[in-house]
Amino acid sequence: MSYKKITESPSNYNNLELMDTATILAAINSEDKKVADAVERVIPQITKLVDGLEERFNKGGRLFYIGAGTSGRLGILDASEIPPTFGMPHERVVGLIAGGDIAIRKAVENAEDDETQAWKDLEEHNINTTDVVVGIAASGTTPYVLGGIKVAKEKGLLTAGITNNPDSPLATMAHIPIGIDVGPEFVTGSTRMKSGTSQKLALNMISTALMIRIGRVKGSKMVNMQLTNDKLVDRGTRYIMEGLHISYEKAEELLKEFGSVKLAIDSQK
Repeated sequence: MSYKKITESPSNYNNLELMDTATILAAINSEDKKVADAVERVIPQITKLVDGLEERFNKGGRLFYIGAGTSGRLGILDASEIPPTFGMPHERVVGLIAGGDIAIRKAVENAEDDETQAWKDLEEHNINTTDVVVGIAASGTTPYVLGGIKVAKEKGLLTAGITNNPDSPLATMAHIPIGIDVGPEFVTGSTRMKSGTSQKLALNMISTALMIRIGRVKGSKMVNMQLTNDKLVDRGTRYIMEGLHISYEKAEELLKEFGSVKLAIDSQK
């Protein structure tokens, strides 16, 4: 099946090496301005995914991201921020990358070309039908991602595919296709740029909306955040101050007593 490979389309610019620095930066910024609009166009699909996730999370399900290269790293980044930000266990949102953890820092040759490895990686987590698998691939053709989504779908799991080629195999295969058309990259084919930015925005939306929907945020506050440093303890204290209309000192005492913003506020109800 043929389709337009937007991520490989020629740049809107040429002779980049002849540009001065300010011109290069202005052009990159001009291209980046298109990304949020492209993400806005797929909000209906992201909504469908978040609603499906909420239903499964409330039954004990989990969210798995699978990807290679930049896409895999972005999935791992999003997953790694869930425990400190929302106080969720590490195993509830998991990022998997082709080539394993070593590939987070250094490319692993041919790792993304193994179409059977993603499901093997998922099986190590005892994956089941209450879980959701989201494949991330700018090209929409990465074998590691396609193989994982194919088996997950066959096994009855909800699947989604985040890609920057809306008509690609990943978009066709996943239950929920999230095809973000950001147009050609500034440097032709460099999908770490606009494509990667669009993926980061989409992942922010997916995980943040999910955490809000399952009750990990109160008002607009991260009341379940892990208090792992002085800055976060101070933030938590101020959240309690505002929530209970008490002094900083009293709020700090409550936070030390209960060890959680949410528990401290709930204790005074």
